[in-house]
This record gives sequence, C-alpha cells and structure tokens, in this order.
Amino acid sequence: MPVADWVEKMTEWFTATFAGVFSFLQTIGQAIMSGITNLLLVIPAPLFILLFTVVAFFISKKRLGLALFTLIGLSFIYNQGLWADLMNTVTLVLLSSVVSIVIGVPLGILMAKSSKAQSVIKPILDFMQTMPGFVYLIPAVAFFGIGMVPGVFASVIFALPPTVRFTNLGIRQVPKELVEASDSFGSTSWQKLFKLELPLAKGTIMAGINQTTMLSLSMVVIASMIGAPGLGRGVLSALQRAQVGNGFVNGVALVILAIIIDRFTQHLNQPTHKKGIERIKQKNKKHQRIFVGAVIVVILVAAGLGSLSSSKETKKINLSYVEWDTEVASTNVVAEVLKGMGYDVTITPLDNSIMWESVSKGESDGMISAWLPKTHGSQYAQYKDQVEDLGANLMGAKVGLAVPNYMNIHSIEELSDQAGKKIIGIEPGAGVVTAAENTIKQYDNLKDWTVETSSSGAMTVALGQAIKKQDSIVVTGWTPHWMFAKYKLKYLADPKKTMGHAEEIHTVVRKGLKEEQSEAYKVLDKFHWSEKDMEQVMLEINNGKDPQHAAQDWIKENQKTVNSWKE
Repeated sequence: MPVADWVEKMTEWFTATFAGVFSFLQTIGQAIMSGITNLLLVIPAPLFILLFTVVAFFISKKRLGLALFTLIGLSFIYNQGLWADLMNTVTLVLLSSVVSIVIGVPLGILMAKSSKAQSVIKPILDFMQTMPGFVYLIPAVAFFGIGMVPGVFASVIFALPPTVRFTNLGIRQVPKELVEASDSFGSTSWQKLFKLELPLAKGTIMAGINQTTMLSLSMVVIASMIGAPGLGRGVLSALQRAQVGNGFVNGVALVILAIIIDRFTQHLNQPTHKKGIERIKQKNKKHQRIFVGAVIVVILVAAGLGSLSSSKETKKINLSYVEWDTEVASTNVVAEVLKGMGYDVTITPLDNSIMWESVSKGESDGMISAWLPKTHGSQYAQYKDQVEDLGANLMGAKVGLAVPNYMNIHSIEELSDQAGKKIIGIEPGAGVVTAAENTIKQYDNLKDWTVETSSSGAMTVALGQAIKKQDSIVVTGWTPHWMFAKYKLKYLADPKKTMGHAEEIHTVVRKGLKEEQSEAYKVLDKFHWSEKDMEQVMLEINNGKDPQHAAQDWIKENQKTVNSWKE
C-alpha cells in the first residue's frame, strides 16, 4: 500500500486548496506574535524581572521561595544575554498554550457529554500523543512555511491532548448525586455546566492545562528546526556545533522558565479557603470582564505593533543557512556587511531541505550555502526553476571521506575492518551523507559498513576523541573546514568518484529580490571569498568567539574585499 504517496498527495492538496487561508493565518499570526514579543521587549528587563518577582511573591501567598527563584533565575538569563530569546520563547509557549486551551476545553466538554464523541476523539488523541513531535514539523512547514507560526501549529498538535483528556475526566468525576440534585432543581444544561461541573472540575482541568503548557515548552527546541526563534535555537545550534557551554546555558534558561511556569500554574490551582469563597465569587465576574478586556487590548496592541514594525522595516533581509561551520561563517559575514549598509538582517538556521524550500517560496530572501553540483544537487534539481542562482561565492570546495594521517590507508578501496566498519556522518539527508551511503553500495569492500548519522558538531567531537586515543576513525569531510587546520587529516582516494568531484559553494536568492532590494542583491551577487578567508573566521568561532564578532573582526581586516562587494 503506497501510504506515503497518499499522505504526500493529501498534503499537496491541502496546501494548494487552502493556500490563501494558510497565507492569511501566517500573516496575521506572525503580526500578533511579533507584536507580543515587541511588547514584552519594550519593558526594560530589570523592571520586568522586578514585576514578575512581586507577582510570584503574592501568588505564592507571600512565601519567599518562588519569588527568590524567579528573581535569581530571570536575572541569570538576562546576565547571559538571552533576554530576547526568552521573550520569543515566552511568546511561543503562551500562544500555543492559549490556542490549545481554547480548543481543548470545549473538546473535553464534548467528550464528557457524549460517549460517541469520546469514542471518536480518544483514538485521535492517542495518535497525537504517541506520534513523535518531529513529524508535526513536516505539515507545519508545508502549510505555513518557516518561523514562529508553524512552530505554534506543531506545538498545539503535540500539547493539546492533556487539556482535552483532563477536562473530560474532571467533568465525568463530578458526583452523580450533585448532578441529579441540579437536575431536580430545574437547572438548564448550561447552568449545570458553568455553575456545577466546571467549578468542581477546575482542579483537574488546571492540571491538564499545566501539562499542556509544559508540553508546549518541550517543543521549543524541535520548533527551532523550522525557524522558530527563542532559546530552542541556541540549544539546537550548540548541539549541531558541539558547544557544550552554550548548550548548557540555553538549557538551564529553559529549565528556569519551565519551573517558573509550572509553579505559577500550580499555585493558581490551589483550593481556596471556604470562608473566602463567597467573597471571591462576587469579584469573579468583574475580574473576568477586566481580564477578557485586557487580553483583547493586548492582542490588538500586539497586532498593531507587529504590523507597524513590518511596515517600517523596508530594508529588511532574511538569510537562511544550515548550521555547518562553513555556512555559519559566511552567513554572519554577509549579514554584518548588510547591517553596515542599514539593513535589518535576520539569519535563520534551518534544516537543509527546509532552507531550499524557504528560499523557493520567498520566505527567505537568500542563502550563501548551496554546495553544488553534488552535495545539494537533488535540492537544486527540485527548486532550480523557483530560485535564482547567483553563482559561486567560493571555489575549490571538496567533499570526501577523511581519516587521521596516522592511519596507514590512502584509498577507500583499502578500507576493511577499521573504525568498527562505521563512517561517522553529519545530519541525515545532508548531501555528503547521501554520497557516503552511495559509496558503501558502490565499493565491494564496504558491504558490511554503515554510515552513522549525527551532526557536524558531534562528528568533530568524535573525531577529536579518536585522535586523542590514536584510534581509527572515518568521517565525512569537506573543505574548507576548521578541522583540517586543527588536526592532521587526509582524504581517502576515491577511484570510483562516488563522493563527487570538486564542489563550489553558491549564493541562491528568491525570485524578485533584484527588483525589491537592489543594493542587497548586488552584495549577494558580488560576494566571493577564498578558503583561507573562510577558515580564518571558522577557526575564530571554533575557538570560542561569537560568530557575529568573528565576522566583524574579519570585515575590519579586509575592508578592500568588502568594498568590492558593494561597488
């Protein structure tokens, strides 16, 4: 059964049929999310921390524990320069949680009131909860492109089930005697729901909301793979580049946020003392109106800020790239040059295939990361009619299988049982990995070998550890790359040329960029540098320098080259 083909065709049908709807939701959603983030960033970080600490103090019934943790935790995040990332993460979690609650609570009520509805919805929830979160990224990108909107879409699907299940459970656990008493006094269905069942089920429903919020937060890192900004992007970048320190700091920031959100929702779910129930009930209606009004005002202000910011940003460029060391270096250099020309530049790390798709759809303005003709050959064949290839920005790149110099082999044909019969690769789907898998098939001596996929960072860590122990290791290599400057490595001869010939790194932009952003187009078109230039920036980054600062330093030292790109 061609299930994969059916799903593919169904997705294509949805994308084509509802393209206008998805585009509208993407535009409105992005405006609201940008507005909320901008609104949060308008508040000075120290004032925000102080206000949140005061709220934590009162919400925890004037206990110091949560207030001190909030103060110290948020101050740590601010100190580490992650405040903007934190606000983006808060926006993502907030919106995905709100959407999940708005959808989940009514669905839970429907399940509680109808056994037939429960029998239909329950298997769907089982499917949603057991399906790996990564799978939701595929339709999210197909429908909404890249950014925070598809991140929210994927998060909602993943985080929705607990709210639905707990709402259903809470209402079904209401004692039958109380329900019968309500019926005997002539209560309508709505009166029974809002004055009996929902108040008694509040504790259970809030527990479901707590779980939904935590699941939304757990999707932050996964959502960053499709361009969602925030703390997850820092974790993903550190993973792909094997930066333990940066990964730890971003991870701790996520833990701090998770604990604060969890404690806040738990304190909101604590039972109220009986003597205060009547007094609080009298204030509830007034408070609810104020809260609803405040939410509406915030959404309108956020949407206004989002649309205002987007209308002002006429000189705005979005560059996408793969988290490979070569592309981190080149993309940051070009971004800093454009910033110096007055452009508002956003650089978005994406998975390889999503990067090409984003440029073809116009969601990204361009990339400086196209390895041709071999590594990205399949993507180029698929999207070449939808993008503009500006030619090579670096010549003489090479891809192959690399080993340390101390290994006494010189050709792929000489491999037998070295390195545990494993080739350490990078991300699944990368061109160099595909080439390595093809190499195993083409060489008879590699029939028992496998390609172990990981990330470029994990591969270099494994290489470094093997070299320290003088162990044998075979990796997917490419130049330019800092590992060839740091370690003594050699390429294995490839008589059958299965790893490809010499490569070039090309600049590829979206259609229409030349007419809309002529100055930026000129820089991207003229951008060209050497292996030595790229390796200089890569080595600085690998030694711990921030990519942005490494790019700025290179630009200062090479003003003549940079000026030639602008002429």
